[in-house]
Amino acid sequence: MKKILVTGGTTFVSKYVAEYFVNAGYEVFVLNRNSKPQVQGVTLIEADRHNLGDILKATAFDAVADITAYTDKDIIDLVKALGSFKQYIMISSSAVYPEYGVQPFTEESERAENKFWGAYGTNKIAAEKALLERVKDAYIVRPPYLYGPMNNVYREAFVFDCALADRKFYLPKDGSMKLQFFHVKDLCRLMEVIIKDKPEEHILNVGNVETVSIKDWVTKCYKSLGKTPNFVDVYEEIEQKNYFSFYNYEYYLDVSRQRKIYPETISLEDGLKDSAKWYLEHSTEVNKKPYFEYIDENLAED
Repeated sequence: MKKILVTGGTTFVSKYVAEYFVNAGYEVFVLNRNSKPQVQGVTLIEADRHNLGDILKATAFDAVADITAYTDKDIIDLVKALGSFKQYIMISSSAVYPEYGVQPFTEESERAENKFWGAYGTNKIAAEKALLERVKDAYIVRPPYLYGPMNNVYREAFVFDCALADRKFYLPKDGSMKLQFFHVKDLCRLMEVIIKDKPEEHILNVGNVETVSIKDWVTKCYKSLGKTPNFVDVYEEIEQKNYFSFYNYEYYLDVSRQRKIYPETISLEDGLKDSAKWYLEHSTEVNKKPYFEYIDENLAED
């Protein structure tokens, strides 16, 4: 039985990863501060990643799945504390690419501050650099917007709430802005391919090949609940993040490297059905934002 260390393990991606690898037959260790319920079947290592001492030295891990590395210090402290391990996979982000860069972004595209993501993106750049300086054969995965069950970010859940309440949907402009997604199960399956096959390429953009307009995405979200949206186009010059789940920023990752090792991804329709099913039973686990209040006060028609 392979041993895998998952950093985090209690929220969205890291929680899903922990549960996925338990179900896949791995011996899963999770590193967190035990402030939230743990996934059934994991072995908890209760600690702060910045104050580990020798707690990790005694266990030889086949893989480290670092889901919660956001800064170079996160990497430096964890790698220093590890004993033996065979592979290290870091989940980075498409936020490492600046908004002005030539698209689609490839793994060799310039990395620099993105005005929409700010320090989050530049800290991820620093974390990648720190990792490759210490673990030269590490794998770095750069996803676009992740979605699926356990998503505590108010994205598809906001649209589900609109659909469930039969509200009009206030759409930025004509809704043609494109988004790129990747289901969290696809992320796990890809990680399993990396662990088993050790692919030649170590830095990977990942995501669905196809982008989707926000209008089509909202329509698919409604459809997953058996609903049809009634759109109101918003052309006012206001920050769309006040009433919509995404920044006014369109980008596209080239995922050719991923396709060589993991060619088939979950369709957006099936993925959103999966998300909706989970949300209907776990709506209180999502960090909701006051989009409805803003819409009702500033956009709603009489």
